[in-house]
Amino acid sequence: MRQEITYKTRGTCSRLIYVEIEDGIIRNVTFDGGCSGNTNGISALVVGMTAEEAIKKMKGIRCGPRSTSCPDQLAQAIEACLAQTEN
Repeated sequence: MRQEITYKTRGTCSRLIYVEIEDGIIRNVTFDGGCSGNTNGISALVVGMTAEEAIKKMKGIRCGPRSTSCPDQLAQAIEACLAQTEN
């Protein structure tokens, strides 16, 4: 089963995250905005990973004094993508 979402971020330099998941495996992640090196690195690291493992590794990561980060927002985007199918 293929799932995808374009997620509007909150509290980060990135504005949007596109996530594509197929059969529970992350197939594609693209950030709009944010630090190009970091967002491209995060994307490359999670492709091929299970959605659950990516959430577990990234959820709650903070960026300096902010209460969130691009990795945390990606975890939330993945959760939102998975929730679309459950509803």
